[in-house]
Amino acid sequence: PVYTIVAANSRSARNGSFLEKLGQYDPKGEKNLVDVKVEAVQAWLGKGAQMSDTVRSLFKKHGVKL
Repeated sequence: PVYTIVAANSRSARNGSFLEKLGQYDPKGEKNLVDVKVEAVQAWLGKGAQMSDTVRSLFKKHGVKL
């Protein structure tokens, strides 16, 4: 499985539309976090977005500095 990290509106369905693709998580791959747009994540957080607990723990575990 490969999971996509996205910015989504809280009012949208879980599998519905999203605002921006921010990266991917591949738990079985050599490099677990792929193509993470750190600047875009910081921009969304600056606009008031909130990270899910899962994404927060993935970033912390893999050393993504925000």
